[in-house]
Amino acid sequence: MNLTDEKLMEKFQNGDTEALNELYERYRAPLFRFIYRCTRDDQLSMDVVQDAFLKLQQKKHYFSPEKGRLKTYLFQIAYHTMISKIKMRARWHRLLPFLYKEPVNISRSDEKMEVERMLQSLSNEQRAVIVLFYYHDLSQKDIARILNIPLGTVKSRLYQAVQKMRKEWGIESDGKGS
Repeated sequence: MNLTDEKLMEKFQNGDTEALNELYERYRAPLFRFIYRCTRDDQLSMDVVQDAFLKLQQKKHYFSPEKGRLKTYLFQIAYHTMISKIKMRARWHRLLPFLYKEPVNISRSDEKMEVERMLQSLSNEQRAVIVLFYYHDLSQKDIARILNIPLGTVKSRLYQAVQKMRKEWGIESDGKGS
């Protein structure tokens, strides 16, 4: 029987650890892809996913389906965990630069590499919106909740990022935002 995310979370909140395992299997890969597309760092992405599920475990009773979907809640936890880790890494890099390790690039097709390069050229804020919207099919409203920003800010970041990418690809805008 395939339970909804919210039903699995309810079971986990009531002590069923197998429900957490099922949620982990469902969301481990999508969360990893989201964080990796933002950071291009395998190890950081794996750490963030693990930490996100640890936080879910520790604060399982804070989730309420009335406030939103579990997917949105998990992506929000992962995003905020990623931001914290990036800030901590930047502090360590300033203090002890020899500890900093550059992420290893994996060879890809030219087109994928170009898309990755363009994603990296966006601001962190624009990149997060693009990745959540296009790669994870989240609604703008869900993105606003995950990033804890107004819906209008999501829309403007999405528009600005798309315009920047169109310009880099040499695609003229029709002036209508599409």
